[in-house]
Amino acid sequence: MLNELIRKEKEDLEEKLLSPFAAKAKYSKGRLRPEEECEIRTCFERDRDRIIHSKAFRRLKHKTQVFLAPKGDHYRTRLTHTLEVSQIARTIAKALKLNEDLTEAIALGHDLGHTPFGHAGEEVLNELLPEGFRHNEQSLRVVDLLEKDGKGLNLTLEVRDGILNHSKGKGPILSEKERPLTLEAEVVRISDIIAYVNHDVDDAIRAGLITIEDLPSLVKKRLGLSHSERINNLVKNVILTTKSANENAILMDEKCLSALNLLRDFLFEKVYFSPVVRKEFEKAKKILCSLFEFYYKNFEKIEYFQKASQIFTNASKERIIADYISGMTDRFALYQYFEFFIPKPCGINFEIGRFLYEI
Repeated sequence: MLNELIRKEKEDLEEKLLSPFAAKAKYSKGRLRPEEECEIRTCFERDRDRIIHSKAFRRLKHKTQVFLAPKGDHYRTRLTHTLEVSQIARTIAKALKLNEDLTEAIALGHDLGHTPFGHAGEEVLNELLPEGFRHNEQSLRVVDLLEKDGKGLNLTLEVRDGILNHSKGKGPILSEKERPLTLEAEVVRISDIIAYVNHDVDDAIRAGLITIEDLPSLVKKRLGLSHSERINNLVKNVILTTKSANENAILMDEKCLSALNLLRDFLFEKVYFSPVVRKEFEKAKKILCSLFEFYYKNFEKIEYFQKASQIFTNASKERIIADYISGMTDRFALYQYFEFFIPKPCGINFEIGRFLYEI
């Protein structure tokens, strides 16, 4: 009984301290399957913990952000990107008196469905799956179904909505038409782009693709020259602009927003679609296409797929294979390609790639 009071005290504090526009754990819309509340943690704290302890979260450390299998140790991965998004989002949420636990849970889970080799993997699966493939939808599929052998993590509706609606692609950074259920989810959306445009500039400079002088002059003038200066200016702008507008929507002023859009467009042209990056992406796409074809032809012979077919009875062969490939780390995909497509020297026992892979 005492333990249960701890959770209730936290819920009461949320009502006293958080903004009227914040999502409160006490009033969560619930889970896909009802379950008893934790005695100590709020429902959003519990969601955050489930995500951190999931296998999909651990695999993010070996998934590419932009540069495939970089030689340096300081390039971002999906895990470091996720942590940067979480840090930025929590800073904004705390300043706006929003729910930090909900914000953190969405941020930590937003990229769980991302493929190996960054967006190259997403392009491949989008082309091969009849229904298409988007990493935000796959992230939701991971937490709803794929984790725990088909049981999923059973997260709250607020976290699931935030994960599904975090991605903007090349669409508007702030959109009135495609708003998620909570302001916390909006915070994660803007934090995602603040994080990736800035750390991708940092990584592109490290890779020698661009220099700081190449950045558009308007970006340097309005956002700053250094990594920390740009992030600091963007975060402060979101907080102050939102506060001045009654805090019922996450906003950025027009000058800052136009500079951020310009920086994103610059990265698409000079980095993401640069010949150097696209050349490596084409290699990655070839690897994943080959693996997909191999798995499809040998579907009945592979034990994992037979097990998955028994669990996900409504899923097609293509869907099950896509789930498997999207869950791979970059190195596991390379090991699998090596195992199935690279001739092995006679007399030498190569055991590379023989890992127990579980979703």
